[in-house]
Amino acid sequence: MQWFEVNIGPSWRSEALCAQTDPEAFFPGKGGSTQEAKRVCADCTVRKQCLDWAVEHDERFGIWGGMSERERRRYKKRMRAQHQV
Repeated sequence: MQWFEVNIGPSWRSEALCAQTDPEAFFPGKGGSTQEAKRVCADCTVRKQCLDWAVEHDERFGIWGGMSERERRRYKKRMRAQHQV
């Protein structure tokens, strides 16, 4: 890993559509809608990298890779179950 990769974070972030969108849409308050963020994610070319990053780093807040924290927990359980077979 190069020193600058540590400083700027994952390179996929510069290509993420959310970087060009209101960040509050990705961190709605309790009971707030996630639909706007999920629409942005649906068209994003780095959605998979974003989701993988959030799962690997146990991100607990916000919409990442088109999934809420609850959806990511379910996704992680499914992935673990598939890899145990």
